[in-house]
Amino acid sequence: MLDTFELAGKKYTSRLIVGTGKYRDFEETRRAVEASGAQIVTVAVRRVNITDANKENLLDYLSPERFTILPNTAGCYTADEAIRTARLAREAGVGTLVKLEVIGDQKTLFPDVPATIEAATVLVREGFDVLPYINDDPIAAKKLEEIGCAAVMPLAAPIGSGLGIRNPFNIMIILEHSKVPVIVDAGVGTASDAAVAMELGCDAVLMNTAIASAKDPLLMAEAMRLGVEAGRKAFLAGRIPRKLYATASSPLDGLIAR
Repeated sequence: MLDTFELAGKKYTSRLIVGTGKYRDFEETRRAVEASGAQIVTVAVRRVNITDANKENLLDYLSPERFTILPNTAGCYTADEAIRTARLAREAGVGTLVKLEVIGDQKTLFPDVPATIEAATVLVREGFDVLPYINDDPIAAKKLEEIGCAAVMPLAAPIGSGLGIRNPFNIMIILEHSKVPVIVDAGVGTASDAAVAMELGCDAVLMNTAIASAKDPLLMAEAMRLGVEAGRKAFLAGRIPRKLYATASSPLDGLIAR
């Protein structure tokens, strides 16, 4: 049976979501996205052109007929800014799916959770399918789910830090209580980080810097695809319990005494 996950009523076979910033040009972006196998591509509306057809447009390289374009509100520091940015993307014909970011601090880029909840409340009411970027906070995740968000996106670590999942236990609590997809967002550094996220049971993982800023972005995109696939398979397979002492690999029953 094909392993899929559902987001805002649509099924996907790839559980890797990739960003489009920090590449040398749109052509490298396209090649990296293709190498990653991603079906959902997130775009910072305030930084990458998807709204002006008279200028070089990312959508000329990544067709909405082939990829789900996920506009995001990166660079917004207030709920009002984020709401306006989401509306702009919808008016450009991208759709109602939106990754909601309301940043609270320029140095850490941690989310402003109260402002995120405020913006999510408005956008859900206006018919958006909202994917909020939040801290690894189970309470905030539950509140956003109750508002009607299509998923929750707890960070693994600060944006662009490459530190990997710093608090797997909070992610596990979010997973235990969530009835919507849980997508780890921000802080992934390498393929093993992506695998860990999937082994915990997350529905998907989103990344940008880890691929775009690698020495070889195309090779890293492929590595991330394989890491996500391996982690998902390991989760489905079910790992052995951790034990303090050794267990023989071969059965001891039936051994001939000497």
